[in-house]
Amino acid sequence: MTATEPDWDTRTGRTPGPAMRLLNTVVPGVRRVRAQADPYAAAWRAHNARAVLEPRRRWVVLGDSMSQGVGASAHDAGWVGQLDQRLRADGHDLAVLNLSATGARTRDVLDRQLPVLDSLPAQPDGTPAALVTVLVGSNDLFGGREARAALPSAMAELVDRLPAGSLVTTLPQPSAAADLANEHVVRAAARGKVVLVDLRETGPTSWRGRLAPDFFHPNDLGYAAMADALEPGVRAVLQAPQP
Repeated sequence: MTATEPDWDTRTGRTPGPAMRLLNTVVPGVRRVRAQADPYAAAWRAHNARAVLEPRRRWVVLGDSMSQGVGASAHDAGWVGQLDQRLRADGHDLAVLNLSATGARTRDVLDRQLPVLDSLPAQPDGTPAALVTVLVGSNDLFGGREARAALPSAMAELVDRLPAGSLVTTLPQPSAAADLANEHVVRAAARGKVVLVDLRETGPTSWRGRLAPDFFHPNDLGYAAMADALEPGVRAVLQAPQP
């Protein structure tokens, strides 16, 4: 990587936890879905390397495997790819830079993905500010007691460090750690620092028929429902006046 070339390799390098290793052994669907992680990451890295050169408004995606599209039929059939297609149909031609990583926790966004965002080359004068979306935290909740305990403070740091106007989702899981983390997002939105997408209210009410064979990640239909949940907030950011 040169001084002006972003590092697209945002993989965490973290090995699966005991529960995931067990599931990988006994549930064939888990192995099939996990096998998508590296090919999808490679596809997004190649996409990013092309998109960063395009003089269009950027959409920078931060987060975990849900934004990589793991579980979908293709890397661009997840919620990011599906929503991008909808936006293009309405004239929003964005250069998507997907910095998410399978297995990422909130600390990984802080330590790995935000520095890549900060290293992106400048765009031509007059290009609107990037749309930044963040969906992260589920891996913190399932990463053990220490990871759950660290989630609220990491989320507080994240909403503080994000560019103003970034779109951030809440965690819909019924968990004390999720509730505390969500409070930081809600408060940041109340003071105008971020744009809130509250998945506790707008997310799918049922995942029946919408899950991949691992019964954790969405399939194409599930990601369409996630795109539905995020679309109004994304459109609101895109239509907001530029400072």
